[in-house]
Parts: sequence; C-alpha cells; structure tokens
Amino acid sequence: MNHQKIVSKEEWLELRKVYLEKEKSFTRQKDQLSIERRELPWVRVEEKYVFEGPNGKETLEQLFEGRSQLIVYHFMFRPNEKEGCKSCSFWADNFNGAIVHLNHRDITMIAVSKAGLRTLEEYKKRMGWNFKWVSSFNNDFNRDYNVSFTKEEIEKGDKLYNFGTVKAPHDEAHGISVFYKNENGEVFHTYSTYSRGLDMVNGAYQYMDLVPKGRGNEGDLSYSMAWLERHDSYN
Repeated sequence: MNHQKIVSKEEWLELRKVYLEKEKSFTRQKDQLSIERRELPWVRVEEKYVFEGPNGKETLEQLFEGRSQLIVYHFMFRPNEKEGCKSCSFWADNFNGAIVHLNHRDITMIAVSKAGLRTLEEYKKRMGWNFKWVSSFNNDFNRDYNVSFTKEEIEKGDKLYNFGTVKAPHDEAHGISVFYKNENGEVFHTYSTYSRGLDMVNGAYQYMDLVPKGRGNEGDLSYSMAWLERHDSYN
C-alpha cells in the first residue's frame, strides 16, 4: 500500500474512465450469465421431504408459504454443535434483512440445517435474526443437494462438492439451492451454487472489494476467512 502511484485528479479521471469500460463489460457479461442461469432446465423434485420448523412439521411444498419461488441457504450447523458456522453466520447477516424485499417479488427465502430446531432457534435469537430456519435432521435433503457427506466419502477423497470439482471439505458444507412451484403444486429444482459461487450474494464482500485493501486475505492468515468472527464476538 505504501507504493501506490499518486497522480493528479485529471490523470486519475482518465484512468478511471478506462477502467469504467471494463466494469461496464463485466456488468453486461453478468447480465447475460443471469439470463442463461434462468434458462437452465429444471429437475422435478420427487422426494417428499419433511422438515421441523417453527410451525411444526412442514413439507418442502409448504416452505414456499404461498409463493412460487424458494431460495434455500444450506447453513452449516451440525446436530452436536451449539453455534452455527462462522462463515454461514456472516452470510446470514447479509441476507436476513433482505428477505422482506424478496417476499414482495414472489420469493421465499429460508435456511436449512441438520441441527435440531431448538438449537437453531436459540442461536437465531442470540444473533438477532428473524429469517425462517428449519431442521433437516430427519431427512436426506442435505445429502441430496450435496452439502452433507459421510466420513467414508471424505476419507476416500472423492470430488463430491461443487458439482464434482472439489473434494468434500467436511461432513457439512454450505450452498444455495433454488426451487420453483407451479400452479399444480409440483416442485422443481432450478439452480444450486456452492463454494465461491456464494460470493455474489454477500453484500459485505462486495463492499470490501471496493476499498484499497480489498478483503484483506493476504498476509499471515491461515486461510482466507480466518479474520472472521460472529458479529457478537468481535473484540
């Protein structure tokens, strides 16, 4: 940072305009990718998943809550844990306040974890969140959508995560899956994303990318998110 070039305001403006063209190109490319994402084919969901939620037992169909589109955040929270994943908590901080706006665009968004409902509710209260959170402890939802792995799968080192591109990192991983329900009540899986694919929905990261030090991943960090704490645990 001590070696950054210092220029006049006029020179900075010219260089900024050149970079603006690259930003515009990236925005157009992103718009095109979003169109192609929406044009991907769908898969009919045949399994009858039942979750434990604040309203009791609820099927996947019921989780839409009268809307036609459902976003599921796969939140890493094992049944034997008292705290949710720090990274997933970071993402929840970013989507918790946005859900009311999504609701008004025919979108329901929830989180799903393997931990029991009481544990989820206690942690949600501690963190001050109000999004709906359900437990998939008694079904195969996490495995079917490739965010839960067995000890044997991890030990074998097979590439099972992120559409077969990454070795299963742990027994639980994070991700986002999207579903659509038609007028006949049929549910379809339309999209999932994992790993770095979640960066695009983390508003805090997008702001960090604007500042001179970026995300601060360089230096002595043992891994890129080693700096992170739950929002009530920073000194």
